[in-house]
Amino acid sequence: QPIMMRLKSNLAELCLLATKGQLNQATIEWDNRSAMGVVLAANGYPDAYPSGEVVGLPADGDDAKVFHAGTKMDDDKVVTSGGRVLCATALGADTKDAQTNAYALLKKIDWSSAYYRTDIGFKAL
Repeated sequence: QPIMMRLKSNLAELCLLATKGQLNQATIEWDNRSAMGVVLAANGYPDAYPSGEVVGLPADGDDAKVFHAGTKMDDDKVVTSGGRVLCATALGADTKDAQTNAYALLKKIDWSSAYYRTDIGFKAL
């Protein structure tokens, strides 16, 4: 997910070129900023964990996005359906800034039983 935040080129076009064996003809553009992602997991993961919990999500921005993994739609609500549920991902001017932005995005997610690590990125600082 952090890599996807940095990709400025059109992913669908790159995939199409790859299926034609023409990826070497692509010019791939990258955002030079740092990116970081923090996974939100279901409480109890990787052992038994609940599913069907409603998750409230903030709006995505250009510099911060929530990527889905273990979610599904239940009527008009996003609910949990797996162990590794979301990844709060953000860009920043440097690693510390990306870390700060990713955790700030994570705090906007309304899901009371989420579990996440609080040490992501510290070895890189």
